[in-house]
Amino acid sequence: MPTNPSTFRAPTRATEIASYALAGAALVAVLWLHLLPALFAGLLVYELVQTISPRLGRGISDDRARMLVVALLGAVVVGLLILLTLGTISFVRHEVGNPDELWQNQVMPLVDKARQQLPPALVNWLPDSVDELRLMAGELTRKHAGSLQLAGRETARALVRIVIGLVLGAIVALGRARPAHQVGPLAAALGRRCRGLAEAFHNIVFAQLKISLINTAFTAVFLLGVLPLCGIHLPLAKTLVVVTFVVGLLPVIGNLISNTAVTIAGLSVSLWVGVAALGFLILIHKLEYFLNARIVGTQIRARAWELLVAMLAMEAAFGLAGLIAAPIYYAYLKSELERERLI
Repeated sequence: MPTNPSTFRAPTRATEIASYALAGAALVAVLWLHLLPALFAGLLVYELVQTISPRLGRGISDDRARMLVVALLGAVVVGLLILLTLGTISFVRHEVGNPDELWQNQVMPLVDKARQQLPPALVNWLPDSVDELRLMAGELTRKHAGSLQLAGRETARALVRIVIGLVLGAIVALGRARPAHQVGPLAAALGRRCRGLAEAFHNIVFAQLKISLINTAFTAVFLLGVLPLCGIHLPLAKTLVVVTFVVGLLPVIGNLISNTAVTIAGLSVSLWVGVAALGFLILIHKLEYFLNARIVGTQIRARAWELLVAMLAMEAAFGLAGLIAAPIYYAYLKSELERERLI
């Protein structure tokens, strides 16, 4: 719902600077406190509600009725996102199937192919059988039991934070549907910082979503259509399609991850299938350069190398969370610098 500017007092320059400092500190704290999943979940729900609610609220003049529409929409969006996440996890687990069958039918053929193609010095490091492979996995599990337990706890915490973020995003969207009221200059300035971050999130995520859908469609046609018609069936092909979509939401680096996974799966069948898969993915990768330039570049006026530099710097500073947050953070920073006419 549009906010009436007359309800706010114009902030001074000092107030604007304070809002920038607080916004920067908050963004760093999100990474430092491992709250990035909650932030992204909240922004996703907020943007979905803000995008859909104007269409549903057309012709509704009563404020209470409009708030009810937004509240119901927020609940539906949160529920659908949770169901989608659970459905994806269930699909991947069903696709992978029995762990014993995975070792026997998927992993060991890949090891056998590697034995035929790698130098003898490297072959000695590979397991001879499923039992030896399982024994090696057990040794690694015992050696890193503490790390695995910690990772399990962190995963559970991340899931809880995501759910909380989803709920908070719906609550904030509901708050925007309320009639405008007067706030202080610092609150008004912070509100603009938050809207700038939400806009950057919208520009990056929704633009990258289009790219990921296109990339996933081409990959699905190749893995589930072209190869089966040639009598070639890649292991975990459906899971690879899902992985392509998920990692494709990461600009630049996501395409490299999916390409590597598909190429390894192709090599598990034969060398020529791996080469064919790599060649096909290179063509798709070249197409994505044009898509990135047109979709992402148009949205935030940034080139691929700018995003890559930001991702490398953020990964060095904050690890994987920094790598994921870098495109949104960079888009937000650039929008604020452009707003101040500094670049």
